[in-house]
Amino acid sequence: MKKIKIGVLGAGMFAKSFIPLFKAHPGVEKVALADIDPERLRQVADTFRITETYAGLEELCRSDVDAIAIFTQRHLHAPQTIAALRAGKHVYCAVPMAHSLEDVEAILEEVRRSGLVYMSGETSYYYPSTIYCRDRFAKGDFGDFVYGEAQYLHDLSHGFYEAFQHSGGSDWKKVAGFPPMYYPTHSVSMILSVTGARATQVSCLGYRDRHEDGIYREGANLWNNPFSNETAMVRTSDGGMARFNEFRRVGWSGKNCVYMSMFGTQGSFEEHADSQVWSSLTHGSLQDVSELLHSNDYVNQEADPDIPVSLRQDFVSSLSPIHDADRLPREFLGMPNGHFGSHQFLADDFVKAVGQHKLPPIHAWNAAAYCAPGIIAHESALRGGEMLAIPDFGGPTAGWSKL
Repeated sequence: MKKIKIGVLGAGMFAKSFIPLFKAHPGVEKVALADIDPERLRQVADTFRITETYAGLEELCRSDVDAIAIFTQRHLHAPQTIAALRAGKHVYCAVPMAHSLEDVEAILEEVRRSGLVYMSGETSYYYPSTIYCRDRFAKGDFGDFVYGEAQYLHDLSHGFYEAFQHSGGSDWKKVAGFPPMYYPTHSVSMILSVTGARATQVSCLGYRDRHEDGIYREGANLWNNPFSNETAMVRTSDGGMARFNEFRRVGWSGKNCVYMSMFGTQGSFEEHADSQVWSSLTHGSLQDVSELLHSNDYVNQEADPDIPVSLRQDFVSSLSPIHDADRLPREFLGMPNGHFGSHQFLADDFVKAVGQHKLPPIHAWNAAAYCAPGIIAHESALRGGEMLAIPDFGGPTAGWSKL
Protein backbone atom coordinates (compact mmCIF):
# COMPACT_ATOMS: atom_id res chain seq x y z
CA MET A 1 0.00 0.00 0.00
CA LYS A 2 1.31 3.41 -0.98
CA LYS A 3 2.00 5.76 1.93
CA ILE A 4 0.08 9.01 1.66
CA LYS A 5 0.32 12.61 2.83
CA ILE A 6 -2.83 13.99 4.47
CA GLY A 7 -3.74 17.63 4.95
CA VAL A 8 -6.30 18.27 7.69
CA LEU A 9 -8.55 21.27 7.04
CA GLY A 10 -10.02 22.78 10.19
CA ALA A 11 -8.54 22.60 13.68
CA GLY A 12 -11.70 22.04 15.70
CA MET A 13 -12.77 19.26 18.06
CA PHE A 14 -13.33 16.62 15.39
CA ALA A 15 -10.00 17.29 13.71
CA LYS A 16 -8.24 16.90 17.04
CA SER A 17 -9.81 13.45 17.40
CA PHE A 18 -8.53 12.28 14.01
CA ILE A 19 -5.09 13.88 13.78
CA PRO A 20 -3.53 11.35 16.22
CA LEU A 21 -5.05 8.46 14.26
CA PHE A 22 -3.79 9.74 10.92
CA LYS A 23 -0.34 10.33 12.41
CA ALA A 24 -0.19 6.83 13.88
CA HIS A 25 -1.47 5.02 10.80
CA PRO A 26 1.28 3.00 9.05
CA GLY A 27 -0.12 4.11 5.69
CA VAL A 28 0.44 7.80 6.38
CA GLU A 29 3.76 9.46 5.65
CA LYS A 30 2.92 12.99 6.80
CA VAL A 31 0.09 15.05 8.33
CA ALA A 32 -0.23 18.77 7.61
CA LEU A 33 -2.77 21.19 9.10
CA ALA A 34 -4.67 24.20 7.76
CA ASP A 35 -6.99 26.66 9.49
CA ILE A 36 -8.02 30.27 8.84
CA ASP A 37 -7.56 31.19 12.53
CA PRO A 38 -3.80 31.69 13.04
CA GLU A 39 -3.91 31.26 16.81
CA ARG A 40 -5.98 28.09 16.69
CA LEU A 41 -3.73 26.75 13.94
CA ARG A 42 -0.62 27.38 16.02
CA GLN A 43 -2.08 25.85 19.19
CA VAL A 44 -3.30 22.65 17.55
CA ALA A 45 -0.14 22.26 15.47
CA ASP A 46 1.96 22.61 18.63
CA THR A 47 -0.21 20.14 20.53
CA PHE A 48 0.21 17.44 17.90
CA ARG A 49 3.74 18.39 16.80
CA ILE A 50 2.73 19.23 13.26
CA THR A 51 5.42 21.24 11.55
CA GLU A 52 3.71 21.87 8.21
CA THR A 53 0.83 24.34 8.44
CA TYR A 54 -1.23 26.38 5.97
CA ALA A 55 -3.48 29.44 6.28
CA GLY A 56 -6.45 27.85 4.55
CA LEU A 57 -7.79 25.59 1.84
CA GLU A 58 -6.20 27.40 -1.10
CA GLU A 59 -2.70 26.99 0.33
CA LEU A 60 -3.39 23.39 1.26
CA CYS A 61 -4.58 22.64 -2.28
CA ARG A 62 -1.29 24.02 -3.64
CA SER A 63 0.75 21.78 -1.33
CA ASP A 64 2.03 18.28 -2.04
CA VAL A 65 -0.53 16.46 0.13
CA ASP A 66 -2.29 13.54 -1.55
CA ALA A 67 -5.53 13.91 0.37
CA ILE A 68 -7.46 16.51 2.32
CA ALA A 69 -9.58 15.66 5.36
CA ILE A 70 -12.26 18.31 5.82
CA PHE A 71 -13.41 19.09 9.38
CA THR A 72 -14.99 22.51 8.89
CA GLN A 73 -18.47 23.97 9.38
CA ARG A 74 -21.13 21.81 7.78
CA HIS A 75 -22.37 24.40 5.27
CA LEU A 76 -18.83 24.72 3.83
CA HIS A 77 -18.30 21.05 3.04
CA ALA A 78 -19.55 20.93 -0.54
CA PRO A 79 -17.62 23.92 -1.98
CA GLN A 80 -14.47 22.88 -0.15
CA THR A 81 -14.81 19.30 -1.36
CA ILE A 82 -15.25 20.44 -4.95
CA ALA A 83 -12.21 22.73 -4.69
CA ALA A 84 -10.05 19.94 -3.24
CA LEU A 85 -11.11 17.43 -5.91
CA ARG A 86 -10.42 19.95 -8.66
CA ALA A 87 -6.98 20.45 -7.17
CA GLY A 88 -6.32 16.72 -7.57
CA LYS A 89 -6.70 15.76 -3.91
CA HIS A 90 -8.52 12.74 -2.51
CA VAL A 91 -11.14 13.86 0.02
CA TYR A 92 -12.37 12.70 3.40
CA CYS A 93 -15.23 14.94 4.51
CA ALA A 94 -17.17 15.11 7.74
CA VAL A 95 -20.93 14.97 7.22
CA PRO A 96 -22.98 16.22 5.55
CA MET A 97 -21.76 15.83 1.97
CA ALA A 98 -23.76 18.86 0.77
CA HIS A 99 -27.07 20.63 1.31
CA SER A 100 -28.18 21.00 -2.30
CA LEU A 101 -28.75 18.45 -5.04
CA GLU A 102 -26.63 20.55 -7.38
CA ASP A 103 -23.63 20.27 -5.07
CA VAL A 104 -24.17 16.53 -4.62
CA GLU A 105 -24.10 16.07 -8.39
CA ALA A 106 -21.08 18.39 -8.73
CA ILE A 107 -19.10 16.27 -6.27
CA LEU A 108 -20.07 13.06 -8.05
CA GLU A 109 -19.09 14.58 -11.37
CA GLU A 110 -15.65 15.53 -10.04
CA VAL A 111 -15.16 12.01 -8.64
CA ARG A 112 -16.21 10.48 -11.96
CA ARG A 113 -13.96 12.85 -13.92
CA SER A 114 -10.88 12.59 -11.72
CA GLY A 115 -11.02 9.02 -10.42
CA LEU A 116 -10.15 10.36 -6.97
CA VAL A 117 -11.36 8.80 -3.71
CA TYR A 118 -14.13 10.57 -1.82
CA MET A 119 -15.20 9.28 1.58
CA SER A 120 -17.91 10.59 3.88
CA GLY A 121 -17.09 10.60 7.60
CA GLU A 122 -20.39 9.12 8.77
CA THR A 123 -19.94 7.68 12.26
CA SER A 124 -23.28 5.82 12.36
CA TYR A 125 -22.15 3.45 9.60
CA TYR A 126 -19.73 1.93 12.13
CA TYR A 127 -22.01 2.03 15.17
CA PRO A 128 -22.40 -1.37 16.88
CA SER A 129 -26.16 -1.53 16.25
CA THR A 130 -25.70 -0.77 12.54
CA ILE A 131 -22.98 -3.41 12.19
CA TYR A 132 -25.10 -5.96 14.06
CA CYS A 133 -28.11 -5.37 11.78
CA ARG A 134 -25.95 -5.32 8.65
CA ASP A 135 -24.45 -8.70 9.56
CA ARG A 136 -27.81 -10.31 10.35
CA PHE A 137 -29.49 -8.82 7.28
CA ALA A 138 -26.74 -10.22 5.06
CA LYS A 139 -27.35 -13.66 6.59
CA GLY A 140 -31.07 -13.41 5.80
CA ASP A 141 -32.16 -13.27 9.44
CA PHE A 142 -34.44 -10.28 8.86
CA GLY A 143 -36.09 -11.76 5.78
CA ASP A 144 -37.54 -9.00 3.62
CA PHE A 145 -37.22 -5.47 4.93
CA VAL A 146 -40.54 -4.03 6.08
CA TYR A 147 -39.88 -0.94 8.19
CA GLY A 148 -37.04 0.89 9.86
CA GLU A 149 -36.72 3.95 12.05
CA ALA A 150 -33.71 5.95 13.12
CA GLN A 151 -33.29 9.19 14.96
CA TYR A 152 -30.71 11.77 15.84
CA LEU A 153 -31.98 13.47 18.99
CA HIS A 154 -29.59 16.26 19.86
CA ASP A 155 -30.85 19.31 21.68
CA LEU A 156 -28.91 22.50 20.97
CA SER A 157 -28.19 22.85 24.69
CA HIS A 158 -26.19 19.59 24.64
CA GLY A 159 -22.95 21.07 23.35
CA PHE A 160 -24.19 22.56 20.09
CA TYR A 161 -24.31 26.13 21.37
CA GLU A 162 -20.65 25.97 22.32
CA ALA A 163 -19.66 24.21 19.11
CA PHE A 164 -21.37 26.77 16.88
CA GLN A 165 -19.96 29.66 18.91
CA HIS A 166 -16.47 28.16 18.69
CA SER A 167 -16.55 27.87 14.90
CA GLY A 168 -19.09 30.44 13.77
CA GLY A 169 -17.76 33.67 15.25
CA SER A 170 -20.07 36.62 15.89
CA ASP A 171 -22.62 35.36 13.34
CA TRP A 172 -22.84 31.89 14.82
CA LYS A 173 -26.64 32.00 15.15
CA LYS A 174 -27.02 32.39 11.38
CA VAL A 175 -25.15 29.11 10.96
CA ALA A 176 -26.75 27.32 13.92
CA GLY A 177 -30.14 27.49 12.18
CA PHE A 178 -29.04 24.83 9.69
CA PRO A 179 -32.15 22.80 8.75
CA PRO A 180 -32.14 19.53 10.72
CA MET A 181 -32.86 17.47 7.59
CA TYR A 182 -29.78 18.95 5.92
CA TYR A 183 -27.86 16.87 8.49
CA PRO A 184 -29.64 13.54 7.96
CA THR A 185 -26.93 10.95 7.53
CA HIS A 186 -26.56 9.89 11.17
CA SER A 187 -30.05 8.41 10.93
CA VAL A 188 -30.49 7.66 7.22
CA SER A 189 -27.25 5.69 6.91
CA MET A 190 -28.22 3.36 9.73
CA ILE A 191 -31.13 1.92 7.74
CA LEU A 192 -29.93 2.22 4.14
CA SER A 193 -26.45 0.84 4.86
CA VAL A 194 -28.07 -2.30 6.27
CA THR A 195 -30.41 -3.05 3.38
CA GLY A 196 -28.48 -1.53 0.48
CA ALA A 197 -31.71 0.01 -0.79
CA ARG A 198 -32.20 3.70 -1.50
CA ALA A 199 -34.92 6.13 -0.49
CA THR A 200 -37.23 6.91 -3.42
CA GLN A 201 -39.96 9.17 -2.00
CA VAL A 202 -40.33 11.30 1.11
CA SER A 203 -42.96 13.24 3.03
CA CYS A 204 -41.67 15.40 5.86
CA LEU A 205 -43.20 17.58 8.55
CA GLY A 206 -41.40 20.30 10.47
CA TYR A 207 -41.84 21.66 13.99
CA ARG A 208 -41.81 25.47 14.01
CA ASP A 209 -39.45 26.50 16.76
CA ARG A 210 -40.59 28.66 19.68
CA HIS A 211 -37.37 29.02 21.66
CA GLU A 212 -36.39 32.46 22.89
CA ASP A 213 -32.93 32.31 21.28
CA GLY A 214 -34.59 32.89 17.89
CA ILE A 215 -32.15 30.69 15.96
CA TYR A 216 -34.80 28.80 13.97
CA ARG A 217 -36.84 31.59 12.38
CA GLU A 218 -37.49 32.94 8.90
CA GLY A 219 -34.89 35.62 8.30
CA ALA A 220 -32.73 34.61 11.28
CA ASN A 221 -30.43 32.10 9.60
CA LEU A 222 -28.74 31.56 6.26
CA TRP A 223 -31.47 29.14 5.10
CA ASN A 224 -34.55 31.09 6.22
CA ASN A 225 -35.36 27.95 8.19
CA PRO A 226 -38.10 27.93 10.86
CA PHE A 227 -37.84 24.24 11.83
CA SER A 228 -35.84 22.91 14.78
CA ASN A 229 -37.30 19.39 14.46
CA GLU A 230 -38.21 17.46 11.32
CA THR A 231 -39.74 14.01 10.81
CA ALA A 232 -39.58 12.25 7.44
CA MET A 233 -41.40 9.18 6.15
CA VAL A 234 -39.82 7.53 3.14
CA ARG A 235 -40.49 4.74 0.69
CA THR A 236 -37.47 2.58 -0.07
CA SER A 237 -36.54 0.94 -3.35
CA ASP A 238 -37.00 -2.55 -1.89
CA GLY A 239 -40.66 -1.83 -1.12
CA GLY A 240 -40.08 -1.02 2.53
CA MET A 241 -40.80 2.06 4.64
CA ALA A 242 -38.69 4.13 7.01
CA ARG A 243 -39.09 7.03 9.40
CA PHE A 244 -36.27 9.43 10.26
CA ASN A 245 -36.28 12.00 13.07
CA GLU A 246 -33.83 14.90 13.15
CA PHE A 247 -34.54 16.84 16.36
CA ARG A 248 -32.62 19.83 17.77
CA ARG A 249 -35.16 20.84 20.45
CA VAL A 250 -35.92 17.72 22.40
CA GLY A 251 -35.97 16.67 26.04
CA TRP A 252 -33.70 13.70 25.57
CA SER A 253 -30.48 12.83 27.37
CA GLY A 254 -29.92 9.14 26.69
CA LYS A 255 -26.47 7.61 26.53
CA ASN A 256 -26.69 7.66 22.75
CA CYS A 257 -28.55 10.33 20.80
CA VAL A 258 -28.48 8.24 17.59
CA TYR A 259 -30.32 4.92 17.52
CA MET A 260 -32.34 2.66 15.24
CA SER A 261 -34.89 -0.15 15.01
CA MET A 262 -35.62 -2.44 12.05
CA PHE A 263 -38.44 -4.87 11.31
CA GLY A 264 -38.39 -7.64 8.72
CA THR A 265 -40.65 -10.50 7.74
CA GLN A 266 -38.50 -13.00 9.69
CA GLY A 267 -36.72 -11.00 12.38
CA SER A 268 -36.51 -7.60 14.05
CA PHE A 269 -34.11 -5.45 16.04
CA GLU A 270 -35.28 -2.80 18.48
CA GLU A 271 -33.14 -0.17 20.16
CA HIS A 272 -34.15 2.54 22.59
CA ALA A 273 -32.18 4.45 25.19
CA ASP A 274 -29.69 1.87 26.51
CA SER A 275 -31.56 -1.27 25.41
CA GLN A 276 -31.07 -3.47 22.33
CA VAL A 277 -33.09 -6.62 21.62
CA TRP A 278 -33.48 -9.12 18.77
CA SER A 279 -36.66 -11.08 18.12
CA SER A 280 -37.92 -13.47 15.44
CA LEU A 281 -41.13 -15.24 14.41
CA THR A 282 -40.58 -17.86 17.10
CA HIS A 283 -42.50 -17.04 20.28
CA GLY A 284 -40.22 -16.52 23.25
CA SER A 285 -37.24 -15.70 21.04
CA LEU A 286 -36.64 -12.22 22.47
CA GLN A 287 -32.91 -11.84 23.01
CA ASP A 288 -31.07 -9.07 24.84
CA VAL A 289 -28.01 -8.31 22.68
CA SER A 290 -26.86 -5.19 24.52
CA GLU A 291 -23.68 -6.79 25.90
CA LEU A 292 -22.53 -7.48 22.36
CA LEU A 293 -23.11 -3.86 21.34
CA HIS A 294 -21.87 -1.89 24.34
CA SER A 295 -18.38 -0.44 24.40
CA ASN A 296 -15.86 -2.59 26.21
CA ASP A 297 -14.50 0.42 28.04
CA TYR A 298 -13.71 4.06 27.66
CA VAL A 299 -10.28 5.05 26.48
CA ASN A 300 -8.10 6.28 29.30
CA GLN A 301 -7.51 9.82 28.13
CA GLU A 302 -8.08 13.36 29.25
CA ALA A 303 -11.08 14.86 27.48
CA ASP A 304 -10.32 17.79 25.20
CA PRO A 305 -11.25 20.91 27.23
CA ASP A 306 -12.70 22.50 24.06
CA ILE A 307 -15.33 19.76 23.88
CA PRO A 308 -18.48 20.65 25.86
CA VAL A 309 -19.01 18.41 28.89
CA SER A 310 -22.22 16.96 27.41
CA LEU A 311 -20.30 15.73 24.34
CA ARG A 312 -17.13 14.38 25.93
CA GLN A 313 -18.33 10.81 26.30
CA ASP A 314 -18.92 10.73 22.53
CA PHE A 315 -15.27 11.51 21.93
CA VAL A 316 -13.78 8.86 24.21
CA SER A 317 -16.01 5.81 23.66
CA SER A 318 -14.15 2.68 22.58
CA LEU A 319 -14.84 -0.53 20.67
CA SER A 320 -17.62 -3.04 21.36
CA PRO A 321 -17.43 -6.84 20.94
CA ILE A 322 -19.22 -6.60 17.56
CA HIS A 323 -16.39 -4.53 16.09
CA ASP A 324 -13.72 -6.35 14.10
CA ALA A 325 -10.77 -4.92 15.99
CA ASP A 326 -8.33 -7.31 14.29
CA ARG A 327 -8.65 -5.46 10.99
CA LEU A 328 -7.36 -2.20 12.51
CA PRO A 329 -3.68 -1.26 12.50
CA ARG A 330 -1.91 -2.53 15.60
CA GLU A 331 -0.69 1.05 16.09
CA PHE A 332 -4.26 2.01 17.03
CA LEU A 333 -4.34 -0.29 20.05
CA GLY A 334 -5.09 1.81 23.12
CA MET A 335 -5.34 5.01 21.11
CA PRO A 336 -8.19 7.52 21.38
CA ASN A 337 -11.43 6.55 19.71
CA GLY A 338 -14.92 7.99 19.77
CA HIS A 339 -18.56 7.89 18.73
CA PHE A 340 -19.02 4.27 19.75
CA GLY A 341 -15.79 3.02 18.23
CA SER A 342 -16.24 4.60 14.79
CA HIS A 343 -13.29 6.99 14.64
CA GLN A 344 -10.60 4.37 14.18
CA PHE A 345 -12.53 2.60 11.41
CA LEU A 346 -13.20 5.86 9.60
CA ALA A 347 -9.52 6.85 9.64
CA ASP A 348 -8.34 3.37 8.68
CA ASP A 349 -10.77 2.94 5.79
CA PHE A 350 -9.89 6.30 4.28
CA VAL A 351 -6.14 5.77 4.44
CA LYS A 352 -6.42 2.27 2.99
CA ALA A 353 -8.84 3.40 0.27
CA VAL A 354 -6.48 6.12 -0.91
CA GLY A 355 -3.35 4.00 -0.54
CA GLN A 356 -4.87 1.09 -2.48
CA HIS A 357 -7.07 3.28 -4.72
CA LYS A 358 -10.24 1.41 -3.85
CA LEU A 359 -13.75 2.47 -2.92
CA PRO A 360 -14.25 2.97 0.84
CA PRO A 361 -17.55 1.80 2.34
CA ILE A 362 -19.02 5.31 2.45
CA HIS A 363 -17.92 6.31 -1.04
CA ALA A 364 -19.35 9.26 -2.97
CA TRP A 365 -22.41 7.40 -4.30
CA ASN A 366 -23.35 6.03 -0.89
CA ALA A 367 -22.80 9.47 0.63
CA ALA A 368 -25.21 10.90 -1.95
CA ALA A 369 -27.79 8.22 -1.16
CA TYR A 370 -27.58 9.06 2.57
CA CYS A 371 -27.64 12.84 2.05
CA ALA A 372 -30.20 13.43 -0.71
CA PRO A 373 -33.26 12.17 1.25
CA GLY A 374 -32.74 14.93 3.80
CA ILE A 375 -32.40 17.64 1.17
CA ILE A 376 -35.71 16.63 -0.40
CA ALA A 377 -37.30 16.07 3.03
CA HIS A 378 -36.69 19.68 4.05
CA GLU A 379 -38.29 20.86 0.79
CA SER A 380 -41.28 18.65 1.61
CA ALA A 381 -41.53 20.18 5.10
CA LEU A 382 -41.56 23.66 3.59
CA ARG A 383 -44.46 22.46 1.40
CA GLY A 384 -46.44 21.13 4.35
CA GLY A 385 -45.51 17.48 3.94
CA GLU A 386 -45.98 17.06 0.20
CA MET A 387 -44.72 13.68 -1.06
CA LEU A 388 -41.69 14.28 -3.27
CA ALA A 389 -39.44 12.05 -5.35
CA ILE A 390 -35.81 11.55 -4.32
CA PRO A 391 -33.35 11.41 -7.24
CA ASP A 392 -31.29 8.31 -7.88
CA PHE A 393 -27.61 9.19 -8.30
CA GLY A 394 -26.68 5.69 -9.40
CA GLY A 395 -23.60 3.76 -8.42
CA PRO A 396 -19.83 3.77 -8.84
CA THR A 397 -18.41 4.02 -12.33
CA ALA A 398 -16.77 1.00 -13.92
CA GLY A 399 -13.24 0.10 -12.91
CA TRP A 400 -13.56 0.58 -9.15
CA SER A 401 -13.02 -2.26 -6.72
CA LYS A 402 -14.23 -2.08 -3.14
CA LEU A 403 -11.97 -1.93 -0.14
